Amino acid sequence: MGLQKRVCLSLIGITILIGSCIKLSQPNSKIEHFTLEYDAPQLADRTPLAHVIRVERFSVAPEYNSDRITYRDKSFKRDAYVYYRWRANPGDLITSFLVRDMKHSGLFKAVLSYDSRLPSSFLVEGTVDEFFEFDTEERWEAVLSVGITLMAEHEPESSRKILFQKSFHARHPCARKHPRALAEAMSEAMSAVSKDILETLHSFLKKQTK
Repeated sequence: MGLQKRVCLSLIGITILIGSCIKLSQPNSKIEHFTLEYDAPQLADRTPLAHVIRVERFSVAPEYNSDRITYRDKSFKRDAYVYYRWRANPGDLITSFLVRDMKHSGLFKAVLSYDSRLPSSFLVEGTVDEFFEFDTEERWEAVLSVGITLMAEHEPESSRKILFQKSFHARHPCARKHPRALAEAMSEAMSAVSKDILETLHSFLKKQTK
């Protein structure tokens, strides 16, 4: 076999090898992004309060601090989908929807985002402690746990600055075993948690103003 022919065959082999590597490294499926979607909770027969509340950006527990959808199918084990993801980090999702719900409720004079420069009277900090899909043989569930801390914005004494701290939990079954159903179930869980947070904040601050 001539030198020229051997070189040609070698180049063909290299090309095939590179092509195979490129194909293996490329994703074999399109990434799908999901978000929460629900109507803002309705709280009737509650007197609006003349308070301005700022909601800080929520932090997230390390095992859920990612846009990848996390699931639990065995004890002490957490895994994440490759091609199914949240549109944003869970902390940003929860912060955004809570601010929206607080504004929509009309329970407060104003509700500010963490990036607003306007002055406020109270500050809400929060953590997303759980935000995952709980898998069993029978069904899947959306699990959500959120902790909030209410603080007086301009109170100089640290012992009096923190007014209360509380955790809120919700679990909601998925209609079917698919990440889209998880997004629906997580939306229901967030709706319940958001309503509990609104009721708790309003009840506490109403007592403070008496």
